[in-house]
Amino acid sequence: MILINLLPHRETQRLARRRHFYLCLTLSAVSGLGLVVAGSSGLAQMTFVQEARNAYLQTEISRLDGQIKDVTSLRVEIDALKARLQSIEDLQTDRNTPVHLLTEVARLTPEGLHLKSLVQTGTDVVLTGVAQSNERVSEFLRNVSSNGQWLERPELIEVKSARAEGPARELVRTYEFSLRLKVKRSTPDRLPERPASPTSP
Repeated sequence: MILINLLPHRETQRLARRRHFYLCLTLSAVSGLGLVVAGSSGLAQMTFVQEARNAYLQTEISRLDGQIKDVTSLRVEIDALKARLQSIEDLQTDRNTPVHLLTEVARLTPEGLHLKSLVQTGTDVVLTGVAQSNERVSEFLRNVSSNGQWLERPELIEVKSARAEGPARELVRTYEFSLRLKVKRSTPDRLPERPASPTSP
Protein backbone atom coordinates (compact mmCIF):
# COMPACT_ATOMS: atom_id res chain seq x y z
CA MET A 1 0.00 0.00 0.00
CA ILE A 2 1.44 3.42 -0.93
CA LEU A 3 1.21 6.27 1.62
CA ILE A 4 1.03 9.79 0.31
CA ASN A 5 1.58 12.80 2.59
CA LEU A 6 -0.78 15.47 1.52
CA LEU A 7 0.15 17.93 4.36
CA PRO A 8 1.96 21.18 3.38
CA HIS A 9 5.36 20.14 4.81
CA ARG A 10 7.23 22.97 3.12
CA GLU A 11 5.02 25.54 4.80
CA THR A 12 5.57 23.82 8.13
CA GLN A 13 9.33 23.90 7.70
CA ARG A 14 9.16 27.56 6.67
CA LEU A 15 7.19 28.42 9.82
CA ALA A 16 9.64 26.48 11.96
CA ARG A 17 12.58 28.31 10.44
CA ARG A 18 10.80 31.64 10.93
CA ARG A 19 10.08 30.88 14.58
CA HIS A 20 13.73 29.86 15.06
CA PHE A 21 14.88 33.11 13.39
CA TYR A 22 12.63 35.25 15.59
CA LEU A 23 13.81 33.37 18.65
CA CYS A 24 17.48 33.97 17.75
CA LEU A 25 16.74 37.61 16.99
CA THR A 26 15.01 38.04 20.36
CA LEU A 27 17.85 36.35 22.18
CA SER A 28 20.37 38.55 20.34
CA ALA A 29 18.42 41.69 21.22
CA VAL A 30 18.17 40.66 24.86
CA SER A 31 21.89 39.83 24.94
CA GLY A 32 22.80 43.16 23.28
CA LEU A 33 20.58 45.04 25.69
CA GLY A 34 22.19 43.24 28.58
CA LEU A 35 25.63 44.10 27.29
CA VAL A 36 24.61 47.74 26.85
CA VAL A 37 23.20 47.89 30.38
CA ALA A 38 26.29 46.22 31.80
CA GLY A 39 28.61 48.55 29.85
CA SER A 40 26.65 51.60 30.94
CA SER A 41 26.80 50.48 34.56
CA GLY A 42 30.51 49.87 34.29
CA LEU A 43 31.11 53.26 32.68
CA ALA A 44 28.95 54.95 35.29
CA GLN A 45 30.92 53.24 38.07
CA MET A 46 34.23 54.23 36.46
CA THR A 47 32.98 57.79 35.98
CA PHE A 48 31.94 57.98 39.62
CA VAL A 49 35.31 56.68 40.81
CA GLN A 50 37.17 59.11 38.52
CA GLU A 51 35.06 62.04 39.69
CA ALA A 52 35.82 61.10 43.29
CA ARG A 53 39.52 61.03 42.45
CA ASN A 54 39.26 64.38 40.68
CA ALA A 55 37.50 65.90 43.69
CA TYR A 56 40.23 64.57 46.01
CA LEU A 57 42.95 65.90 43.73
CA GLN A 58 41.25 69.28 43.53
CA THR A 59 41.04 69.43 47.32
CA GLU A 60 44.74 68.57 47.63
CA ILE A 61 45.64 71.12 44.96
CA SER A 62 43.71 73.81 46.81
CA ARG A 63 45.48 72.89 50.05
CA LEU A 64 48.89 72.97 48.35
CA ASP A 65 48.05 76.33 46.74
CA GLY A 66 47.38 77.71 50.21
CA GLN A 67 50.72 76.35 51.45
CA ILE A 68 52.50 77.82 48.41
CA LYS A 69 50.96 81.23 49.14
CA ASP A 70 52.15 80.96 52.75
CA VAL A 71 55.66 80.05 51.60
CA THR A 72 55.67 82.91 49.08
CA SER A 73 54.59 85.43 51.72
CA LEU A 74 57.27 84.08 54.09
CA ARG A 75 59.90 84.47 51.37
CA VAL A 76 58.79 88.05 50.77
CA GLU A 77 59.07 88.78 54.48
CA ILE A 78 62.51 87.11 54.64
CA ASP A 79 63.72 89.15 51.65
CA ALA A 80 62.43 92.35 53.28
CA LEU A 81 64.20 91.47 56.54
CA LYS A 82 67.42 90.71 54.66
CA ALA A 83 67.19 94.06 52.86
CA ARG A 84 66.67 95.87 56.17
CA LEU A 85 69.58 93.99 57.74
CA GLN A 86 71.80 94.87 54.77
CA SER A 87 70.80 98.52 55.07
CA ILE A 88 71.67 98.49 58.78
CA GLU A 89 75.02 96.85 58.05
CA ASP A 90 75.75 99.40 55.31
CA LEU A 91 74.90 102.26 57.67
CA GLN A 92 77.09 100.73 60.37
CA THR A 93 79.95 100.37 57.90
CA ASP A 94 79.50 103.84 56.38
CA ARG A 95 79.21 105.58 59.74
CA ASN A 96 82.99 105.67 60.30
CA THR A 97 83.95 105.94 56.63
CA PRO A 98 84.55 109.75 56.64
CA VAL A 99 86.93 109.46 59.59
CA HIS A 100 88.88 106.63 57.99
CA LEU A 101 88.84 108.45 54.65
CA LEU A 102 90.35 111.65 56.02
CA THR A 103 92.89 109.69 58.08
CA GLU A 104 93.98 107.71 55.05
CA VAL A 105 94.23 110.77 52.80
CA ALA A 106 96.43 112.49 55.39
CA ARG A 107 98.57 109.36 55.76
CA LEU A 108 99.10 108.87 52.01
CA THR A 109 99.66 112.52 51.03
CA PRO A 110 103.39 113.11 50.44
CA GLU A 111 105.26 116.28 51.31
CA GLY A 112 105.09 118.96 48.68
CA LEU A 113 101.45 118.18 47.83
CA HIS A 114 98.58 120.21 49.26
CA LEU A 115 94.91 119.35 48.95
CA LYS A 116 92.33 122.07 48.25
CA SER A 117 89.10 120.08 48.23
CA LEU A 118 87.71 116.60 48.84
CA VAL A 119 84.25 115.70 47.51
CA GLN A 120 82.68 112.28 48.16
CA THR A 121 79.69 111.03 46.17
CA GLY A 122 78.76 107.50 47.16
CA THR A 123 81.95 105.50 46.77
CA ASP A 124 83.59 108.08 44.47
CA VAL A 125 86.01 110.63 45.92
CA VAL A 126 87.36 113.55 43.88
CA LEU A 127 90.46 115.33 45.19
CA THR A 128 91.88 118.61 43.92
CA GLY A 129 95.09 120.24 45.03
CA VAL A 130 98.45 121.76 44.22
CA ALA A 131 101.76 119.92 43.97
CA GLN A 132 105.32 121.14 43.69
CA SER A 133 105.96 118.73 40.82
CA ASN A 134 104.38 115.99 38.75
CA GLU A 135 106.42 113.47 40.71
CA ARG A 136 104.52 114.37 43.88
CA VAL A 137 101.21 113.60 42.16
CA SER A 138 102.64 110.31 40.86
CA GLU A 139 103.87 109.46 44.34
CA PHE A 140 100.43 110.07 45.81
CA LEU A 141 98.87 107.77 43.19
CA ARG A 142 101.46 105.07 43.97
CA ASN A 143 100.80 105.42 47.71
CA VAL A 144 97.07 104.88 47.17
CA SER A 145 97.65 101.89 44.88
CA SER A 146 100.15 100.12 47.15
CA ASN A 147 99.25 101.22 50.70
CA GLY A 148 95.59 102.22 50.51
CA GLN A 149 93.39 100.39 53.02
CA TRP A 150 90.24 102.44 52.47
CA LEU A 151 91.01 103.89 49.04
CA GLU A 152 91.62 102.14 45.73
CA ARG A 153 91.67 102.56 41.94
CA PRO A 154 93.26 106.05 41.74
CA GLU A 155 92.59 107.81 38.43
CA LEU A 156 94.21 111.08 37.39
CA ILE A 157 91.64 113.42 35.89
CA GLU A 158 93.78 116.47 35.13
CA VAL A 159 97.14 118.04 35.93
CA LYS A 160 98.21 121.43 34.66
CA SER A 161 101.04 123.84 35.25
CA ALA A 162 100.39 126.99 37.29
CA ARG A 163 102.26 129.68 39.17
CA ALA A 164 101.88 130.53 42.84
CA GLU A 165 103.44 132.99 45.21
CA GLY A 166 106.29 131.53 47.23
CA PRO A 167 107.42 132.32 50.81
CA ALA A 168 109.45 135.33 49.64
CA ARG A 169 106.57 136.54 47.47
CA GLU A 170 108.31 135.24 44.37
CA LEU A 171 106.39 133.31 41.72
CA VAL A 172 107.12 129.59 41.78
CA ARG A 173 106.01 126.90 39.35
CA THR A 174 103.32 124.56 40.71
CA TYR A 175 100.99 121.91 39.31
CA GLU A 176 97.25 121.92 39.91
CA PHE A 177 95.71 118.46 39.75
CA SER A 178 92.46 116.62 40.23
CA LEU A 179 92.03 112.89 40.63
CA ARG A 180 89.33 110.35 41.38
CA LEU A 181 89.45 107.54 43.95
CA LYS A 182 87.16 104.73 45.04
CA VAL A 183 86.25 104.04 48.66
CA LYS A 184 86.39 100.36 49.59
CA ARG A 185 83.15 98.96 50.96
CA SER A 186 84.76 96.19 52.99
CA THR A 187 86.32 97.04 56.34
CA PRO A 188 90.09 96.56 56.43
CA ASP A 189 91.42 93.97 58.85
CA ARG A 190 93.65 96.45 60.64
CA LEU A 191 94.33 100.13 60.45
CA PRO A 192 97.71 101.57 61.38
CA GLU A 193 97.81 102.78 64.96
CA ARG A 194 99.41 106.07 64.02
CA PRO A 195 99.60 107.62 60.58
CA ALA A 196 103.03 107.45 59.00
CA SER A 197 104.09 109.99 56.39
CA PRO A 198 105.35 108.37 53.18
CA THR A 199 108.98 109.00 52.45
CA SER A 200 109.53 111.64 49.85
CA PRO A 201 111.84 110.93 46.92
